[in-house]
Amino acid sequence: MRIIQPILHYFLHFGLPVFIAWFFFRDQWKKTTLLLWLTMLVDLDHLLAAPLFNACRCSINFHPLHSYPAIACYVLLLFIPRCRIIAIGLLLHMATDQLDCFINQYTCL
Repeated sequence: MRIIQPILHYFLHFGLPVFIAWFFFRDQWKKTTLLLWLTMLVDLDHLLAAPLFNACRCSINFHPLHSYPAIACYVLLLFIPRCRIIAIGLLLHMATDQLDCFINQYTCL
């Protein structure tokens, strides 16, 4: 699982947004892909952590922009049409990080 996890993690962060953009927003898939990728900036809150990187740390509810209240705000953004793509990107990001948390429960003992 140690080899598969980073591949899965980065595919979900960078590859899946391309598929989502192409499948659901085909007319503007390149712009949509870029917007979905830009939601990666939510990871800037990792710079507030010490140590900066810990492979076994669960990001969800540890970093401020990965907190449950922040995630609730991302859900609310789904109801604002102009923010919907950003909300999808942020929630996809949180789902990917939550999957990492589940995997880490078994690999970081």
